[in-house]
Amino acid sequence: MRIVVALGGNALLRRGEPMTAENQRANIRRAAAVLAALVAAGHSLVITHGNGPQVGLLALQAAATPDAPFPLDVLDAESAGMIGYVLRQELGNAIRDRLFAVLLTQVRVDPRDPAFAAPTKPIGPVYDEAAARRLAAERGWQIAPDNDKWRRVVASPRPVEILEAEVLAFLVERGVIVICAGGGGIPVVELEDGSLAGIEAVIDKDFASSLLARQLGADLLLMLTDVDAVYAGWGTPRARPLGHVNASELAPDDFPAGSMRPKVEAAIELARTGRAAAIGRLEDAADIVAGTRGTWVEA
Repeated sequence: MRIVVALGGNALLRRGEPMTAENQRANIRRAAAVLAALVAAGHSLVITHGNGPQVGLLALQAAATPDAPFPLDVLDAESAGMIGYVLRQELGNAIRDRLFAVLLTQVRVDPRDPAFAAPTKPIGPVYDEAAARRLAAERGWQIAPDNDKWRRVVASPRPVEILEAEVLAFLVERGVIVICAGGGGIPVVELEDGSLAGIEAVIDKDFASSLLARQLGADLLLMLTDVDAVYAGWGTPRARPLGHVNASELAPDDFPAGSMRPKVEAAIELARTGRAAAIGRLEDAADIVAGTRGTWVEA
């Protein structure tokens, strides 16, 4: 199968873990071993990844610079290069007989997207509520709960077009394992004269991956995270994992915004085009593809 594999930022850096280079490389090495097993099983992979923890850290570092800090679109590109480099290196160590490419990917968004007025995408480290509110007041952040902690949130517009899709298809058709759309891609808008310009946002990588799967004609979108499945009634005594479900049976508003809801929405979008999406834990990737674990969403 041709599979778009979306690695969650929390699959690459475990929740609450210090954001050190050593921790990130260790987690990426773990992810690379899982992906190598899928390649060994005969699947063709296109790999995307999140950047929430990483781009938030870069934003903190940029804010400490006395001169004007770099905007989020530039930091998106920086985080994609940083993660893509380590991911490509560890994949190359695990798979010695394949070609790889890391591609910075521009993704067009609509400057009128209502997401710019209602930020929901969590980035950066987690804080307790008091610390989050203090930082929000000091730095002009918008914040929101993230499980039992709080994080900064930024605008997350819907992706409209993967601008490098033709290049990606060219590489994939020639057997190259491509790492692309890092952090959901670099958000750009088209100006009146047809030129492109970056815009302050972080695109959700699951929506970008769903769009990429459609543009590349993938058989499956595999969203790997740190939970084993989508749960109905999450956070309640009646919580239960979902196995194979019809897209029409899911209501995105039943799931938390900024965490599982985008994955469910991305899965529904793709399923409505006749393709399948699956969601589950990184370690279970082979079993998810086999249909025995995780949550599958189909039309």
